[in-house]
Amino acid sequence: MPGALNSMKYDDEFLRDILEEVNVIALVGASAKPERPSHTVMKYLLHKGYRVIPVNPNEAGGEILGETVYASLADVEEVVDMVDIFRRSDAVPEIVEQAIEANARIIWMQQGVVHTAAAKVAEEAGLRVVMDRCPKIEYERLGLGAF
Repeated sequence: MPGALNSMKYDDEFLRDILEEVNVIALVGASAKPERPSHTVMKYLLHKGYRVIPVNPNEAGGEILGETVYASLADVEEVVDMVDIFRRSDAVPEIVEQAIEANARIIWMQQGVVHTAAAKVAEEAGLRVVMDRCPKIEYERLGLGAF
């Protein structure tokens, strides 16, 4: 089975399946600053038809791109399909635990974010995991169309 523990090599079908099945994404580390990569990715994913819920304790209660910001995954009341992590790698284990608790199905760690031990915990809990990739880049590379 392709996954994080398979040398971070993901076949196109694995990534395509994830991007085509996901509807609701919690973007942990979302930023209100337009120059930040997390802002750009959130805007792109919203434009492509995903429901994106920003998670950032420093912005909680405010809005990013018209969406209410939550302090943590535990505060999100909706069912989340995928947790997109825009945080340092050392923050990943706690986020993975919250994602498991929230019944998320996918952990996606952005470029430069890798935590093999947390990925193993997630996969053992039945989640699919992607590390060191960007869903915006993969969406474009795979040529996925609008919903």
